Amino acid sequence: MNQTETSQRLIEILAAPVQALGLDLEAVDVTSAGKRRIVRVAVDQDSGVTLDDIAEATKAVSSALDEADPLGNQPYTLEVSSPGVDRPLTLPRHWRRNAGRLVKVTLDDGTQLTGRIVGSDEETARVDVSGIERPVPLARVKKAKVQIEFNAREKG
Repeated sequence: MNQTETSQRLIEILAAPVQALGLDLEAVDVTSAGKRRIVRVAVDQDSGVTLDDIAEATKAVSSALDEADPLGNQPYTLEVSSPGVDRPLTLPRHWRRNAGRLVKVTLDDGTQLTGRIVGSDEETARVDVSGIERPVPLARVKKAKVQIEFNAREKG
């Protein structure tokens, strides 16, 4: 099984136990590190995740992996975390969770814009670009990433 197939199999195994905790399974990545594999699992929810959430998710993921044994006898290291700020915005829930944050967007026609997410629904994000609110159809987004702000405005 190649790494893409392995990751897909792990998503199938881990989705239900993670959802049972009220969390979303955002990503599963498997990489080789010598004779070991590193299994990285990212979980999130609308209110963000706490260390307790990560601990519970780690237990559930570890248990599911032990039961299903998708990696066979190959040793692995499990890392469960929240998605980093550099994770691309690919789903409507990513836009919703990042409301108020600065985002750089590239559309399918090559247009680029940078602005603050002011709202979103399942099909469209609304981004304030230099004081003008622009609708951004999610189907047209080629790439979108939250921009790190060192002196970000306080949420009020």
